[in-house]
Amino acid sequence: MKTLRLYNIKKISETARQFLNLTGGFKKFAFYGKMGAGKTTFIIALCKELGAVDVINSPTFTIINEYRTGNGSAIYHLDFYRIKNPDELLAIGIEDYFYEDVYSFIEWPEKAENILPPDIIKVYIEEIDENKRELKIHI
Repeated sequence: MKTLRLYNIKKISETARQFLNLTGGFKKFAFYGKMGAGKTTFIIALCKELGAVDVINSPTFTIINEYRTGNGSAIYHLDFYRIKNPDELLAIGIEDYFYEDVYSFIEWPEKAENILPPDIIKVYIEEIDENKRELKIHI
């Protein structure tokens, strides 16, 4: 397990860069944390660091947002918050998204734990206080 700490939201880009360097060639990430822990905010910073040129926002209502980088690569941002059971995800072909060789960031993965890809990196975001977060990365 590796740990990163974010002490100030103004340094989120720096922490996102550290995260990407620390996780090397891995591209699939499941983000765990309470509501308001900062999952979406951190994923937005990661997408920006990867060069996303699209407007980045939470896919809570759409389940999946696809962003493009300057070189045309895709980034998937998935949010399973509204999912009632994994069968809903299987019905929309979620496995196709899991096995593409692109960055994929999943929020609320605990709603579909049994269908996540085996090589996914689990990231736990814990709120230390209003401005501080700790990220525990299980590689």
